[in-house]
Amino acid sequence: MDFDPLATARRALWIGGAQWAGKTTLAVTLALRHGLTAYLYDRHDARGHDDRRIADRIRRGAPPGGPDPETAWVDTDPPRMAAETLAGFPRRFDWVLDDLSALVTARRVVAEGWGLRPELVAPVVESTRQMVVLVPSAEFRAYQLARLPRASARHPGVSDPERALRNRVARDELVAADAVARARELGVRVIEVDGSRDAEAVAGLVIEHFAAYL
Repeated sequence: MDFDPLATARRALWIGGAQWAGKTTLAVTLALRHGLTAYLYDRHDARGHDDRRIADRIRRGAPPGGPDPETAWVDTDPPRMAAETLAGFPRRFDWVLDDLSALVTARRVVAEGWGLRPELVAPVVESTRQMVVLVPSAEFRAYQLARLPRASARHPGVSDPERALRNRVARDELVAADAVARARELGVRVIEVDGSRDAEAVAGLVIEHFAAYL
């Protein structure tokens, strides 16, 4: 049997979208209820991909450690931050596909993360119904920022931590808006999380959407 490096990714269920929309909670819920394997993007991207990120920076002639925090979070305006983030997602998505190529499972994988962009996933999957995009409303984003310490964490070692936080939040809003626009162009379902439904109700919507694949 010939090895197909995209076999797992092609059959996977994908949850993309914005920060703080509940993507991880949802993926874990689906995995536990339906016997799926959960791929948690942030866990891999922040840890297992670091060696690849450093190697990539060296190949491109960039500093191995990336830009200094002052430049990245204080001196750079949110539109440029968002553009740089979006430009980096395709490289990072290649690492996701490489991770998934090493997973062979009789059941599907459910993959979640903000870097799982509609325009990157759509060419891989058998149907765009294998993806949903979750985004928080402005009110729910504010609620998450107030409730979750990691969402409102200040960047250490910068001259203006409050500005750095505002810049990051504004960047995230721009990246989220772009995900929604790309999803709608491709016919990928968008679900806005506004707090009117609890996590169980949102899970129910997504399970219903993915029903043919579970």
